[in-house]
Amino acid sequence: MPSEDHITQPDAIPFRSVVLFLLLTFGIAWGILAAFIFFSETMVGLFGEITGEHPLFYLAVWAPAISAFIVIFRWSGLEGLRRHLGRALLWRCPWPWYAFLLLGVPLVFFVGSFFKGNLSEAAFPFPSASSFLVALVFIAIKGPIEEFGWRGLALPLLQRKMAPICAALVIGVIWGLWHTPAFLLSGTEQSAWSFLPFFTGTIALSVIVTPLFNASRGSIFLPALFHFMLINPVWPDAQPYDTYIFVLVAAVIVWLNRETLFTRKYSIIEVVPQKTAPNPS
Repeated sequence: MPSEDHITQPDAIPFRSVVLFLLLTFGIAWGILAAFIFFSETMVGLFGEITGEHPLFYLAVWAPAISAFIVIFRWSGLEGLRRHLGRALLWRCPWPWYAFLLLGVPLVFFVGSFFKGNLSEAAFPFPSASSFLVALVFIAIKGPIEEFGWRGLALPLLQRKMAPICAALVIGVIWGLWHTPAFLLSGTEQSAWSFLPFFTGTIALSVIVTPLFNASRGSIFLPALFHFMLINPVWPDAQPYDTYIFVLVAAVIVWLNRETLFTRKYSIIEVVPQKTAPNPS
């Protein structure tokens, strides 16, 4: 088994490709949103008012995934891209993680709403079950798709050079900064939020999802499920108390996973999974 300080190249995707990934990710998202900020009249005249449901906003949100796919195709071709997409089918992980995703995350929002003092005002925000299901579909194909880039490509690349806790912090900072233009543009969800709690929250969430990614052997499905649970519109408004609680949750998860977060020994460092050898007949 290779030592912690001598991990061989796991696939064809080089560490330096993280630079191309970040340039594309920021270029696509910031380029779209900057156009609406600095050339508002022209962009609105051509494409209409920007909102969180605008097709160009979706394109900006998908920038990490699009960039990851470009990088993977550049070095591994269609076969590498196919194997990377296959990580969305990985679902196995220790059961406490599922308990946290399905029960713990909603609990954070309800407890946060309790401290905010608006829990009694919480109500189902949709007029019908069908409208709720449609909203869930659009949510599922929006933010969670980011995980093909942040966790699917950036995290394993960074874990080749640093311990998971450091990789989590680096991605958390980058992830938070990447959202900056949305806070400057009216019509987006983020325009009504405070940036500092959000930025702090992205770092905490990045720390939480990193051991989940490694424990699931590189699943993209589970980080995407985590992302989906975070933005489920059914949860009550708990800002900024949900952020405070997630920071505490992150601290607990770091303590519980201290044997794996501070060493590269158990890190997932493959962007493209290796082919599974056929069973001998």
